Amino acid sequence: MPGKAEVGARLDHLVVAARTLDEGRAWLEGRLNVPLDPGGEHVTFGTHNLLLSLGTAYLEVIAVNPAAPPPARPRWFALDTPGMQARLADGPALIHWVAALPAPPASPDALALARGAARWTLTVPADGHLPMDGVAPSLIHWTTAPPTRRLPDRGVRLDHLHLLTPRPDALRRQLDALHFEGEVEVREAPQTELRARLLTPHGPVDL
Repeated sequence: MPGKAEVGARLDHLVVAARTLDEGRAWLEGRLNVPLDPGGEHVTFGTHNLLLSLGTAYLEVIAVNPAAPPPARPRWFALDTPGMQARLADGPALIHWVAALPAPPASPDALALARGAARWTLTVPADGHLPMDGVAPSLIHWTTAPPTRRLPDRGVRLDHLHLLTPRPDALRRQLDALHFEGEVEVREAPQTELRARLLTPHGPVDL
């Protein structure tokens, strides 16, 4: 259960995963018709990413970095699991989202991380699994300025994020405990799924 320092959460970023970063770039740039911007490497997890501003939030495309040594622990976002690898074999996918907190998360899963000059704390379960299969957010607190402060504005905005789950009441309780406010709607569905609509200079795009 989040503590008092964890209220007032907001959407930080969406997570799109791909088998390779080139595949993720081609898929997303082809759909949005805007360029992605450089991210960097995550030494702890052996991954790398590309970024796209959504105004007050951003989108991350992440993949295993083939040039990095294997990490000492399971990779985040379930990237090591057979289920996720099978899913990404069908193409890149929107798999998760991250909520920003005004203070570091009071959780045993919270890790202090860095990429270049950027510093943040993020909740990452020890086995790398996605909370509620991806519809419940990971929690982040930026020690340095978040990427939204430096990313160029490509004119893309999030219209809404729909979180489909067989356990809508449990997810709503988590979001209520965080005092979350933002472009997120929880819906009951037989299977877990994230659906986002992005508004681009060329029209709306559904992920």
